[in-house]
Amino acid sequence: MSNNTEYTPPKVWTWDSESGGKFASINRPVAGATHDKPSPVGEHPLQLYSLATPNGVKVTILLEELLALGKTEAEYDAWLIDITEGDQFSSGFVDINPNSKIPALSDHSTTPVTKIFESGAIMVYLAEKSGVFLPKDPSAKAECLSWLFWQMGSAPFLGGGFGHFYAYAPEKYEYPINRYAMEVKRQLDVLNRQLENQQFLCGNDYTIADMAVYSWYGALVEGKLYEAAEFLDVVSYSHVARWAKEIHDRPAVMRGKRVNKAWGPEELQLHERHNAADLD
Repeated sequence: MSNNTEYTPPKVWTWDSESGGKFASINRPVAGATHDKPSPVGEHPLQLYSLATPNGVKVTILLEELLALGKTEAEYDAWLIDITEGDQFSSGFVDINPNSKIPALSDHSTTPVTKIFESGAIMVYLAEKSGVFLPKDPSAKAECLSWLFWQMGSAPFLGGGFGHFYAYAPEKYEYPINRYAMEVKRQLDVLNRQLENQQFLCGNDYTIADMAVYSWYGALVEGKLYEAAEFLDVVSYSHVARWAKEIHDRPAVMRGKRVNKAWGPEELQLHERHNAADLD
């Protein structure tokens, strides 16, 4: 493609070649399994199939926080799903998540087995099951869920929008980068204003909303997404940075971020997790 060539969409779009970019080889316009492979099942009721992307670490952070509180029912097996190899299109994974996106969770303590996909849905399920990190008061719960779903609706602009065109697209174009940079900075300003006069997103209590938003926007202000910290001037969002550091320093968060990680320093990787000792 050329910066000087204007694209004219056809009357009917057809998929006839890879679009380019980092994940082009696994993108396709159809759903369903591409190969027959059952998902492994470990000894614990909770079976997580994931990768340590921002969407994946939301759930492992929550599970490790639950275990830190002594919630033994949150003990889990975590299996690596290598999305670059197409593990998410196996028959076993698709049986849990027909949308073929990580993370996916199955709870074998129920009959039949409970299958949950979408990270936000998994977090709500685990918080309600354990009775913590999600307020019980209806008004406080509504606020927590509002911020959780804010993250679910906003992060696609950060990842699929800004991140794709700034870091992953085969060529850089000014219009989409400017469009999504503007929206990401607006979102950071939303968070900065919310956190200016309170410790966490919903006040003084740490909730699943903080865990979910931290996985994306905390990583962004920490300079760990898309090598875009300087471009987005993330240091100017000082209240978000303060909040992110406080969450980053929690021992359970440090543990959760290592689970299903298959890149970076070897001492920070943990492809699979089957008991607490795996992280020690």
